[in-house]
Amino acid sequence: MFDALSNKFETILKKLRGQGVLTEQNIADALKEVRLALLEADVNFKIVKEFIERVRQKAVGQDVLQSLTPGHHVVKIVMEELTGMMGGERAGLALNSAPPTVVMMVGLQGAGKTTTCGKLARLFKEQGKRAFMVAADPRRPAAGEQLSALGRDLGIEVFRADQAQASRSDVVRLCRAGVDQARAQGADLVILDTGGRLHIDEDLMGELVEVKAAVNPHEVLLVADAMTGQDAVTMASQFDQQVGVTGIILTKVEGDARGGAVLSIRAVTGKPIKFLGVGEKMDALEPFHPDRMASRILGMGDVLSLIEKAQASISQEQAEAAQKRLANNVFTLEDFRAQLGQMGRLGSLDQILGMLPGGQKLKGMIEENKPEREMSRVAAIIDSMTFRERRDHTIINGSRKKRIARGSGTSVQDVNRLIKQFLSAKKLAKAMTGAGGRRHLAQLMRSM
Repeated sequence: MFDALSNKFETILKKLRGQGVLTEQNIADALKEVRLALLEADVNFKIVKEFIERVRQKAVGQDVLQSLTPGHHVVKIVMEELTGMMGGERAGLALNSAPPTVVMMVGLQGAGKTTTCGKLARLFKEQGKRAFMVAADPRRPAAGEQLSALGRDLGIEVFRADQAQASRSDVVRLCRAGVDQARAQGADLVILDTGGRLHIDEDLMGELVEVKAAVNPHEVLLVADAMTGQDAVTMASQFDQQVGVTGIILTKVEGDARGGAVLSIRAVTGKPIKFLGVGEKMDALEPFHPDRMASRILGMGDVLSLIEKAQASISQEQAEAAQKRLANNVFTLEDFRAQLGQMGRLGSLDQILGMLPGGQKLKGMIEENKPEREMSRVAAIIDSMTFRERRDHTIINGSRKKRIARGSGTSVQDVNRLIKQFLSAKKLAKAMTGAGGRRHLAQLMRSM
């Protein structure tokens, strides 16, 4: 989402860092470019004006102009102001000390509200909490069916009406009954998937106000589509004024949105972004950290989030077992296949590169979706091998290669290439686990 903005920021700030002496004039020239970059990213113009003025006031101070590294000081100031514009600190959910915590989800149709309910419930279930969902839009049976299907897949109970009901009082009773049911079953978290509309209207707002008064939720989270840009900011302001929201979840941020909603919505509404929806899968919901997002925008990466994703996808026991097998030289194609699967759970290569310092430069050098296609090809080849072949690659002769190639829809050359890649990866990984691992890691980074 922030690729274009990141590239522009990187170019602008690189010019500043390259100048030995900064003056008010070259700072002003750089800030003009920053202003244009933010406006092109669809950031609210008032927010841009205030942002540029705050940076300018700090950047022309004597501490910066007389510093040995004035350009780096300006980068630090831009980083701090971007972080502040998006909220400053991570804003988590306000969990009630006496369960259940009631979370009321609101938003317009098409923003991904029902799917986000499932993602949020899954996230808290992974943390050891008992989640419960309420299909609170009885006018749309399809929404209830979707939530019920998500609940079955996730192993989370869903409370819904037996038949379609139309009146506002029916909806209020349904929500109150759902919260009572969750409390009776000892749930830690109950999520209300309230009704949405194609546009904001008085009937929708009135219903949400009555539901809120009836169940007294601890959190009212607005689900907004980041692809709509400043329309999402305007919609958030209207929901907050009429219903009152405590936080925002932005969806579809993995798309080609320009990022204006992420940068503007906190400053305009005063309400924090709490989560980002980064894909369609149930695990594609990330806590929002303003400082980490600012770092990504400036091309400095987000290594902390990448580490957290790796820890969530790969257990300590799995990592230690793989390292032990490498050290004992018993790493097989079967292990190689498992490692590829674990990498896939971290997200696409495009997402991973976005979290690495300087990763934006590598993105342009890689054909879109090619790494994912290659990993699928490798997985198909290994899956076409017998158990013995996966455990001992040395028995794979010419006739076996032909059979594997036919079974995987590839060529013998592809099978040969995979074996060569496997042996190279095994050799490199073995070297990194032993003495001099840091030196080998440095060699790997240089080759990348």
